[in-house]
Amino acid sequence: MRKRERENPCGICGHYHKYEEGEPCGVCGHRPPALGPAGAAASPRQESAFPSEILKDFLFLGSYDNASRSELLKTIGISHILNTVPLCQNLYRNSFTYHCLQDDKTLQFDDAIQFLEQCERDKARVLVHCMSGKSRSAAFVVAFLMKSRGWRLAQCFQWVKERRPQVQLADAAQQQLIEFEQKLFSSNVAPTDSFPSLGFGFPKPSGDVQVPIFNQQAPGSIFERVSPNNIPSNFTFGATEAKLPDGSNFGVVNLAGTDSMMDSS
Repeated sequence: MRKRERENPCGICGHYHKYEEGEPCGVCGHRPPALGPAGAAASPRQESAFPSEILKDFLFLGSYDNASRSELLKTIGISHILNTVPLCQNLYRNSFTYHCLQDDKTLQFDDAIQFLEQCERDKARVLVHCMSGKSRSAAFVVAFLMKSRGWRLAQCFQWVKERRPQVQLADAAQQQLIEFEQKLFSSNVAPTDSFPSLGFGFPKPSGDVQVPIFNQQAPGSIFERVSPNNIPSNFTFGATEAKLPDGSNFGVVNLAGTDSMMDSS
């Protein structure tokens, strides 16, 4: 291995690999950014390397990228990691205490909450993560707040959203959280009533929505559509009924009958 390669480890986990040649990291799977059309590296929005602190000195929420930075996690005192995605590797078993959920279809709230409650009793700092830290892991944090703090779903979601703005729960996660709330609080509120208050997005319009149709032929001029022949014989203008001119005498109508015509000069 060349000296330059030895001096350039993976920027995420510290493992050495041929980064400049496009080789993915054998530990965390990190690879160089894809090249754009002009040969320049794409520049996606960079998120913080630090996870988001949800509860002070205890609960942190982040992505797999955050969970891959062992030295950074040690710096902020994290000792336990809740991995909510079975396909994500637990990279540092010798350094952290892991708890990995095995079901990737449903959200195992009770299992995860038991682990987090034990961490809180032990006064341990814990990171909850999924791939992006936006939906799956955020749903577990919201569920934990409902169970441990007794807050309702809307309050918990707002609390998490304010501390990690990129959180965006998937539809399936929203539905399971609503069902979990009803289980905890024996709520009789229908999901459709509580859904808009969560701030997940704009409420869906009711009924059929007329989709705009483009590339239609533009309507003709008003002078083409309206002619003296198809103008109604009379109309009501305020409280005065006036006779419209016919096709042979198309001019200005004197509504009052006594005022003289305005001089165009």
